Amino acid sequence: MIDWNYILNQVATIAFDILYFGVIIGTIVVIILDNRNPVKTLAWILILIFLPVVGLVFYFFFGRSRRHERVIGKKIYNRMLKKPMAEYMAQDTFVMPTSYNRLISLFLNTEQAFPFDGNRVETYTGGLSMLQSLLRELGKAKHHIHIEFYIFEDDAVGRLVRDVLIDKARTGVEVRVIYDDVGCWDVPNRFYDEMREAGIEVRGFLKVRFPLFTSRVNYRNHRKIVVVDGRVGFIGGMNLAERYMRGFPWGIWRDTHLMLEGKAVHGLQTAFLLDWYFVDRTLIGASRYFPRTKNIGTSLVQIVTSDPIGSWKEIMQGLLIAISGAKKYFYVQTPYFLPTEQILTAMQTAALAGTDVRLMLPRRSDSRLTHFGSCSYLADVLVAGVKVYFYKKGFLHSKLMVSDDELSTVGSTNMDFRSFEHNFEVNAFIYDKETALQMREIFLQDQRECTQVFLKNWVKRPWWRKVIESVVRLMAPLL
Repeated sequence: MIDWNYILNQVATIAFDILYFGVIIGTIVVIILDNRNPVKTLAWILILIFLPVVGLVFYFFFGRSRRHERVIGKKIYNRMLKKPMAEYMAQDTFVMPTSYNRLISLFLNTEQAFPFDGNRVETYTGGLSMLQSLLRELGKAKHHIHIEFYIFEDDAVGRLVRDVLIDKARTGVEVRVIYDDVGCWDVPNRFYDEMREAGIEVRGFLKVRFPLFTSRVNYRNHRKIVVVDGRVGFIGGMNLAERYMRGFPWGIWRDTHLMLEGKAVHGLQTAFLLDWYFVDRTLIGASRYFPRTKNIGTSLVQIVTSDPIGSWKEIMQGLLIAISGAKKYFYVQTPYFLPTEQILTAMQTAALAGTDVRLMLPRRSDSRLTHFGSCSYLADVLVAGVKVYFYKKGFLHSKLMVSDDELSTVGSTNMDFRSFEHNFEVNAFIYDKETALQMREIFLQDQRECTQVFLKNWVKRPWWRKVIESVVRLMAPLL
């Protein structure tokens, strides 16, 4: 007698296996045809082969590339750039520094990041001083406040800033807020609703709603931008949360943030308004958002953005030029060090050529997994002569780089795959001796709170740690 239940079960099992392995193989083919970085491609293939179920879920959430999508049309983009371009063209005394012609030209050619002269730069290395300055400038606002943060926490600091924004909105000041949806997942809706009720326009960036749009979770707006009346701007590594002021029980939170005054604020304004169009589909470009500004300092500044949907990786490409062009020194502070192959090679090459390359990382991180991955790269740079330092006073979250007493950059970009490949980032590139010397001194002061890492000691760390670091390194392009 024929057992039809058995036959049907066997047919169903075979059909499921064919469908399942077809999806796995099809996904691998899609990854290969995407022509990504071979290291990243291999990492995804290995995960799909050895952890197929987990791999499919991870690829659905984090793996699909959107680099060739166009979210903002060229016509809209050009209209947004009209005002800052006019200000750029009207500069009388602008002289491009010969040492950085290529770097400035790169940013001009890839995203029309205009270099503006005559700016004043103020630097903050602690959360409290930055917050005090931010509140002071917000209090002076007469026309508009544009504020964008990856994290806008519902704690004492977040509520303090929120209440100031509400007060300004009630006096007739235009207030627009962008927060990252994933970065603020644990923030209750009522936090933003209170701002909306006061007339503030609030938008979440790339909202993730399950199961729809789950691939968006991998593309985060990591930028920190504030613009007040088009005359003052803030940029750097700090978000709006208490931990940026208080640190951790085991140490301080060490970060770097800038306040800019001058024409460079037009660059920050442009970055914010392009993000506003991204989330609201409203084009804002009136002259009142780009007021005429006199020279009030000596710094030449370019505001540079990068994102996962454009044709180029502007900030990473700029760092490649800066590192390879450094003649005397190149100092880097970053909380995470998971470099692309190009950045790693550039650092090794510069050090081998005699440039004093220094890398500063936190001894203890807010992410153990990422810290293990960072440690896996240290032998690669140490053997080339890069000097490596572990900051031991607390968590080093600063994204500061300085070179040759002429160039410095501060912003939201970490030296890792996530910042270079997946995040929306923004940095200020500053071509000015006074600012560079200040940044160099900040680095050297922090270096006094560090332990230097030497290759002969580093290779003696426990074998189990090397194994963990090597395994995490395989996932570095995905972290």
